[in-house]
Amino acid sequence: MKIDGRFWLTKDNESFLGAGRIELLKKIEKTGSINAAAKEMKMSYKAAWERINGMNNLADEPLIQRKTGGKGGGGTTLTPYAHKLIETYNRLDELHRQFIERFAEAGDDPERLAKILKRTFLTTSARNQIPSKIDAINLNELNAQIAMSLSGGSSLTSIITAKSVKNMGLSVGDDIYAIIKSSDINIANKIPDDCEDLNILEGMIKTIEISKNSAEVSFAINKNITLIAILNKTDIDSLKIGSKAYAIINKKNIIIGS
Repeated sequence: MKIDGRFWLTKDNESFLGAGRIELLKKIEKTGSINAAAKEMKMSYKAAWERINGMNNLADEPLIQRKTGGKGGGGTTLTPYAHKLIETYNRLDELHRQFIERFAEAGDDPERLAKILKRTFLTTSARNQIPSKIDAINLNELNAQIAMSLSGGSSLTSIITAKSVKNMGLSVGDDIYAIIKSSDINIANKIPDDCEDLNILEGMIKTIEISKNSAEVSFAINKNITLIAILNKTDIDSLKIGSKAYAIINKKNIIIGS
């Protein structure tokens, strides 16, 4: 089985815009004629006009306008409002497709779908929420080390309680989020001598924004992942935009979201 879904926009509890109606509008713009558009879509002029009329009745502004006379002999074109509706629909349809693709990860497993739903609607104040996959879970009586892989080949390790692993139902292969507060990330030019309990991520400093008492540093690990760190102003003297540096994060400061 596969999760699928169709996307429609309704207005006043009536169907307003769907893929077929959007295609009809595009054909009218292309051909300059409702009749020609109907033929390309293999429908009657009457059916095409009923769809156009139905959209016009629900729309805030007209969707088509008539051209009369002239060199081309007149025709039908879309209004600026119709073009805006098409752009809006296309963007919403793209987001809907991405949403369905996330669901499709679950296949026919309802429990996996429940986990994906939780992950999709995860809300937190933390600035850094990094999609990750669990590679290994090393448990002892009290704690667990969660080894995670990130897109682009980087990795992180988080130390959480063994009880949290059990309560969250975490297992190897799960898709999760590594959640890190900006104030828990340090950016430095060199790797510290004692880094046993630390995650070290190599990357490049993208921007540095200085306020009265602190500085916000954006740090690119790769083209897909950028971290935001909040540092004291005194800690950024040696940092330069565009230079290589290291993000240093204590393993105990990474929260797991699933």
